[in-house]
Amino acid sequence: MHSSAMFLIEFGAIILGLGLLGRFAGRFHFSPIPLYLLAGLAFGEGGLLPLGTSEEFVAIGAEIGVVLLLLMLGLEYTASDLVSNLKTQYPAGLVDAALNALPGAAMALLLGWGPVAAVVLAGVTWISSSGVIAKVLGDLGRLGNRETPVILSILVLEDLSMAVYLPIITALLAGAGLAAGSVTLAVALGAAALVLVVAVRYGRHISRFVSSDDPEKLLLVVLGLTLLVAGLAQQLQVSAAVGAFLVGIALSGEVAEGAHNLLSPLRDLFAAVFFVFFGLHTDPASIPPVLLPALALAVVTAVTKIATGYWAAGRAGISTKGRWRAGGTLVARGEFSIVIAGLAVTSGIEPSLGPLATAYVLILVVLGPLTARFTEPLAARLTTAVRRKPAPAPPEPEDTPEPAARGRRP
Repeated sequence: MHSSAMFLIEFGAIILGLGLLGRFAGRFHFSPIPLYLLAGLAFGEGGLLPLGTSEEFVAIGAEIGVVLLLLMLGLEYTASDLVSNLKTQYPAGLVDAALNALPGAAMALLLGWGPVAAVVLAGVTWISSSGVIAKVLGDLGRLGNRETPVILSILVLEDLSMAVYLPIITALLAGAGLAAGSVTLAVALGAAALVLVVAVRYGRHISRFVSSDDPEKLLLVVLGLTLLVAGLAQQLQVSAAVGAFLVGIALSGEVAEGAHNLLSPLRDLFAAVFFVFFGLHTDPASIPPVLLPALALAVVTAVTKIATGYWAAGRAGISTKGRWRAGGTLVARGEFSIVIAGLAVTSGIEPSLGPLATAYVLILVVLGPLTARFTEPLAARLTTAVRRKPAPAPPEPEDTPEPAARGRRP
């Protein structure tokens, strides 16, 4: 009975605090995500007031938060939109991998951590946070912008790439042989392909099955189906986020609109819990020793992500302002980066890799919402300032003494 009361007190305090932080952020017109993360740091390991009884529930709520964020993002687009975007944006996925994975690999090699750690840190710096970016797009009202499908295509390509990357990195960390690693990879690829085919070919039948005039039944069926598919996808070494996103893609028409309206409050609640959970598992004392390399890596990969989004949006014919918005939105790293770093920490290949990855993600998960909001206006101001800068004046002729002065007598 006492533990139940403490759980209600702790969890109630968390929700109330998040509501107040969200209200504070709304008053100043910026995303509340950085404040949620800082709240997690304050109540996590080594924080001011560590949680006790509610931590396990917060962990489950965080997983549901990521799933709902990606489901809601998938509801904005149809299966045909997904296929056409993937066909046109796969070069952007290749550029994204090259520009953003290489800095992480190079940093690990410079620190002397070896090739396996280099592959791990490459994944940490490569993958943007679908959860953070989905939340930022909603907060800034950009889900209907022309550049949003480009951002979405890059995120989907990254998430689908995880179906290949995660089995590879798991095999490397475990020292598995070629045969075992190949079987794991084949299962992961097959599962991802199956989910994608079902979403694209049978989306109408799924929508018909889910459809209901009763809001309660529609909510239960959509939420249950999403959690089921996400769990099965994760069990098969595919991202739960990919499974949830494809469920959203499969639903269309009135079903998608009704589900969106019903699930929006749940998404906001569990998304906030996700960001708090991220901060809960970061010990503030482990950050200072690795802060300098993490900061350097964050600056470099923030620039490369902006360049990736700008280039990809340019290929799609988006205006210059939309290109800058696309680039700035992609900067945030989050859930996948932590998952990858967690695998490395569990295997024990490099003790400093976990704190470095945590500090790196914390920097960019705080910086990401800010770059999403301010990259485009800042670029516009700089461009305007350069255009208004006056041309340098021509050099003045050197002064020469007057002829009369040469013959002047004292």
